[in-house]
Amino acid sequence: MQERAFPLIFADRVTATAEFYERLGFTRWRQNPPEGEPTYIALRRGTAELAVVSTAWPETQYGSPAGRGPRFEMFVLVDDLDMTLKELADASVPLLRAPVDMPWGERIAYVTDPDGNPVALAAAPHS
Repeated sequence: MQERAFPLIFADRVTATAEFYERLGFTRWRQNPPEGEPTYIALRRGTAELAVVSTAWPETQYGSPAGRGPRFEMFVLVDDLDMTLKELADASVPLLRAPVDMPWGERIAYVTDPDGNPVALAAAPHS
């Protein structure tokens, strides 16, 4: 058995949310349905995996509606935080918090995905 675990991101805008993560280096490797507007998109970045799933999923799978407001916070390491933030700003991705150097050595900023969920972007300081 292959050992793996990955988060499901509930999104009203499945395609737009998946495209946001593709901008952060994830690649699409599966979607359902295979043609047309997807309700499930699986993404990979190295050994990291995540799936962007329609907010209808929890209701249809186990009878509980997806919550409103932030449904998760994602943390993504990037090589160049300033360049990534510029590319995201050029794509009209909202900045929630400007970069800050943290006491433990990382430089962190917050943006939001298309569904308004916070995404922490972090890079190690330049040596």
